[in-house]
Amino acid sequence: MPSQFVTPEQGEFERFDDAGAAVQRLIELYETSCEFLCKAFSKTMVTPPKGKRIRAFYPQVRIETTSYAQIDSRLSFGHVSQPGLHATTVTRPDLFASYLTQQLELLMENHGVPVEVGYSDTPMPVHFAVANDTRISVPQEGAAEFILRDVFDVPDLSTTHDDIVNGTFQAGADGAEPLAPFTAQRVDYSLARLAHYTATAPEHFQNHVLFTNYQFYVNEFEAYARRMLADENSGYTSFVGTGNVEIAKADEPLSRPEKLPQMPSYHLKRADGSGITLVNIGVGPSNAKTATDHIAVLRPHAWIMVGHCAGLRNSQLLGDFVLAHAYLREDKVLDDDLPLWVPVPALAEVQIALEEAVAEVTELKGYELKRLMRTGTVASLDNRNWELRENEGPVQRLSQSRAVALDMESATIAANGFRFRVPYGTLLCVSDKPLHGELKLPGMASDFYTTQVGRHLMIGIKAMESLREMPLERLHSRKLRSFNETAFL
Repeated sequence: MPSQFVTPEQGEFERFDDAGAAVQRLIELYETSCEFLCKAFSKTMVTPPKGKRIRAFYPQVRIETTSYAQIDSRLSFGHVSQPGLHATTVTRPDLFASYLTQQLELLMENHGVPVEVGYSDTPMPVHFAVANDTRISVPQEGAAEFILRDVFDVPDLSTTHDDIVNGTFQAGADGAEPLAPFTAQRVDYSLARLAHYTATAPEHFQNHVLFTNYQFYVNEFEAYARRMLADENSGYTSFVGTGNVEIAKADEPLSRPEKLPQMPSYHLKRADGSGITLVNIGVGPSNAKTATDHIAVLRPHAWIMVGHCAGLRNSQLLGDFVLAHAYLREDKVLDDDLPLWVPVPALAEVQIALEEAVAEVTELKGYELKRLMRTGTVASLDNRNWELRENEGPVQRLSQSRAVALDMESATIAANGFRFRVPYGTLLCVSDKPLHGELKLPGMASDFYTTQVGRHLMIGIKAMESLREMPLERLHSRKLRSFNETAFL
């Protein structure tokens, strides 16, 4: 290390046979780096440094295997695909402690070798180091008496990317293959953006995420949450609203911010994180991509879209449900990351959970269920007013694809679920039929929302509660994994 760099002591990598101890060491190293940078930053804001750079590093966990011995192939994760060195940088090990412990336990059990923990050679940006210290805020470039990037490392987008999940990663000089789908810098970037877009801290997000495109669902979700908090046997412990306002009792008031964030999020929590998060992503594929890009780093167990759509068949009625089993992707926001020739398959585990939830809530089964639920292709377009185009354009393609419904978000959420290896599904509710002259008018919309939103949301909740009871090895399907995958989920 050049003499002009001031860094904390690095030390040697340590070997661990116990996953809990390894994670504890990751926490210690991470906190040491953060504390070093926070103290140094506070000091430099008072006395600007002269001719020195201040740097700390992310911790790293790595494993090296030498055998091609067969492991339990029923699992889609928890093992490396080939012998060699596999490593990942780690951020917020306190937040990801349960996840890291689970993944490391599987690795050591499957390969019979220890893991090693130490400091990486990846600098930690000062912005992310001070993110959890509310007493410190990083000024904009030029606001301090020194140039920030002359002294501290700042976020570097050239090393913050999705090469691992996109399948384009190239190993560095040490030959190490990735152990996890995201690097520390990529995770920190998303944690910061997540708090910005949703106005809730990443700590509140639960393992089961519902996306919707209408605010009407939020009121129903809060009402359901209050019923659960009133039931001491529900397993739910608290409800968090926008602005990190948390209540633990059914009759507690929930203050509202004067201005909602771009994607308001609400969290019905359980002690082990297996509760349900609802995110109102609003309208459009850009928002859908943004939300899933950042929530993916939290490694949720499933996400499902429960929103409104245009019905494309004359036989459909307003209020009917559509269970997507395929997607026509004309959203355009993911074409560079996931080419259109890549199929996005339906996941049987999620499909069954959704269909059974529809049957339970509507009290219809078998052939009778077809009266109000269609299974088919859902198209997602980037043009909200697609019906105003000539029939030779999108309408003709919709007919050729056999699509039964159209929205602007579902294919994006499913495609990003496939890309990020997060189990996904879609259950939409027909709110209009523009091809057949049934447009949403103010009076019609009010009646429709009153009668349909409640049970539609309940179906999504029931499906998530069903998936929560499913073993992870079943839910995290091998259909989401390639032949050269990271060991971590």
